Amino acid sequence: MKGHLAFSPREKHFRRENSQNALAPNWRKILTETDSVQIVGPSKVRYSGAMRYQRAELPLKLDGLAAARSFFAGCFAEFDPGRESLWVAHVDDAARCLHVSCHQGDESGMRFPLREIICEAASHGSSGIVLAHNHPSGDATPSDSDCRATRRLASAVEALDCAVLDHLVFAAGECTSLRRLGYL
Repeated sequence: MKGHLAFSPREKHFRRENSQNALAPNWRKILTETDSVQIVGPSKVRYSGAMRYQRAELPLKLDGLAAARSFFAGCFAEFDPGRESLWVAHVDDAARCLHVSCHQGDESGMRFPLREIICEAASHGSSGIVLAHNHPSGDATPSDSDCRATRRLASAVEALDCAVLDHLVFAAGECTSLRRLGYL
C-alpha cells in the first residue's frame, strides 16, 4: 500500500519512546552528547541520546569542503573546546550523509577509534568517510599522529570500496583540510 511504513518491534518501541520523531521531514536533530544519528532515508532518521532540533534540508549532503566545514563547525559549537573530539560522517555515492558519530577524548588527546569507524563503514555500506576533529591547543595544523591515523584508515577502508574523502582539523576558529594539504 502506498505510503505505508513497516516497522520492526524494536523500531515501534523506539518511536513510542521518542515521539518527537514525528516532526516534519525538514527538521533534524543535532547531537549534543557522545551519540550517533543515522539517516535512513529522505524522510526517516534514527537518533540516540540527548539532542536539540535545528531546521535543515534533508538529506544532508557533504559534497565539498565548504559543506563539510559548515556542518562540522556546528557540531563542534555544541561541545567543550577544551576536550578533543572526533566526528565521523559516512556518506553514499552522492555524498548524502548515512551516519554520523562522535568520539570523545580529553584535554590531552584521544584514542583514534579505527575499528569502530571501519565497522560502521561496513554496516552502513559507506562509499566515503569525512572526519573532523578539534585541537584544544588552538593550532589547526594536523599532527603527525593525525596524518598517520588518517592514512591507516584510508588503507583499511579501501578494501570496502570506501574512501576517506577528507579529514578536517578545527582549532581557534580555523579549519585545515588534510586533502588540501596533500595528505589524502
